[in-house]
Amino acid sequence: MNDSHRIQFERPDLAELTDHYTVVDLHFHSNYSDGYNSIPAIVEKALDLGIGIALTDHNEIRGAVELSASRDVFSIPGIEVTSKEGTHVLVYFDDIDSLVSFYHTHIEPFMGVDVMSSTFLEMEDIVDRARDYECLVIFPHPYCGSYAGIQNSYFSEERLNRVLETVDGIEVINSENLNKWNLRSALLGFNLKKCITGGSDGHRIYQMGRVVSYAKCAKTSRAFLNAVKKGKNRVIGKEIDLIHKVTSNGVKLRSNIRNYPDLVEKNLRYLNTKSRIFKDNMRRSLTEHMRDRRRRARFR
Repeated sequence: MNDSHRIQFERPDLAELTDHYTVVDLHFHSNYSDGYNSIPAIVEKALDLGIGIALTDHNEIRGAVELSASRDVFSIPGIEVTSKEGTHVLVYFDDIDSLVSFYHTHIEPFMGVDVMSSTFLEMEDIVDRARDYECLVIFPHPYCGSYAGIQNSYFSEERLNRVLETVDGIEVINSENLNKWNLRSALLGFNLKKCITGGSDGHRIYQMGRVVSYAKCAKTSRAFLNAVKKGKNRVIGKEIDLIHKVTSNGVKLRSNIRNYPDLVEKNLRYLNTKSRIFKDNMRRSLTEHMRDRRRRARFR
């Protein structure tokens, strides 16, 4: 498949796509974490659109387990884990039992005070623990306006390169993200030559299907994830408009009020880290400037 055609920034024609492909919104949230809608409402919407859904609640699997019990809608078991750094990682599984085992063994014992809090696991540890299973590990919204994306100043260049090597791929379009960040994410996906995925990151059902991943394969979790791993899928979608972003962010804010102290701490650490990097860069530039001035003075 030609890489230049694998990422399409346009509104998906779901009726047309579902006639020929298995189509999945690979990033969606329910009211078990910071989403607005219940599982029955999510099932109803997915059936109306004719697409599959991966429920990827933050540090939580009850929604995914409930969704998997519905025989009417195609679903892929998943979870969005928050690392100690506050950065997110998506993990998808071939079957619900593997997700349950991963969660109870490797995530639940290291939970923070709230479902939206950071876990006590560093990013490398989460990825390493996921490798005990047949799964797909993806960095969502790698470029975004906060520490939630892997491309942030908590990670040194050396550490970032090392972590990027360990995952399967990158989420290249996220409907909640800004277009400029999605474009950078898409470029990262191309340059890494790894798997690409896309999802709405929806927190209300009107967002479902705004960004989807699709492949010509059997409608099973294993077949679809294998298609993604082999680079045989495509991603299509666009960002939601500003008004819908505000509404979605309002839903997330209400869910995060309980987690406010943790959010403040993470934001302060993020800003302090960026400030320190800025100062270091300024100091380095000033040193180089003074060195150049002395060099020029020596040859006058």
